[in-house]
Amino acid sequence: MTAEEIRRMEERVAQVRAEMERACRAAGRAPGEVLLCAASKTQNSETVRAAAALDIDLFGENRVQELCEKYAAGAYSGKPLHFIGHLQTNKARHAVEHFALIESVDSLKLLAHLEKAAAELDKVQDVLLQINEAGEVQKSGFAPEDFRAAVPELKNYPHIRVRGVMVIAQATDHVEETRPVFAAGYRDFLFLRDALPDIPVDILSMGMTHDYWIAVEE
Repeated sequence: MTAEEIRRMEERVAQVRAEMERACRAAGRAPGEVLLCAASKTQNSETVRAAAALDIDLFGENRVQELCEKYAAGAYSGKPLHFIGHLQTNKARHAVEHFALIESVDSLKLLAHLEKAAAELDKVQDVLLQINEAGEVQKSGFAPEDFRAAVPELKNYPHIRVRGVMVIAQATDHVEETRPVFAAGYRDFLFLRDALPDIPVDILSMGMTHDYWIAVEE
């Protein structure tokens, strides 16, 4: 990367951080409660390595193969890795091998494959349950009612630790329309936390480039 490209990236990260802090103040939250995840899909190892030197807490990858290539190149500089894309069941073992957290668990079928892989690897895998709060047919995720029905089944997966939920709001030109979706995500997060008192349910993954400050506020 050129010095100019790195400077622009530094400026962008600083802008996002400033807006996150403003949103935290507006909601009466401590800025340290909110982590910044850089979605690094399609970015090369050089760009990711430069980003890892900035004020970014963790990286999110959508594809297992991309993760493997960048990981081998040392691009992430030791920062945590989350899987944030749609995970096919035949990639479950690779995901369990490499990711600290799998955010996009969208079915009990996928959960069963992750349980099998984690058992074979003798580890407990942290995951989030993805909820399709907006009811968009093109998005994966549990419907809210299916999510709540699935929670009692989680005891059947001893090698899986559900740390919270993930919500992706609808793309819209009127960003305030995302607020009810994030509010619903927070309510389901609280439901999960109350349902699993013996597990540290402490992660609510919400907000993307166009709406992250609303997610922070909600």
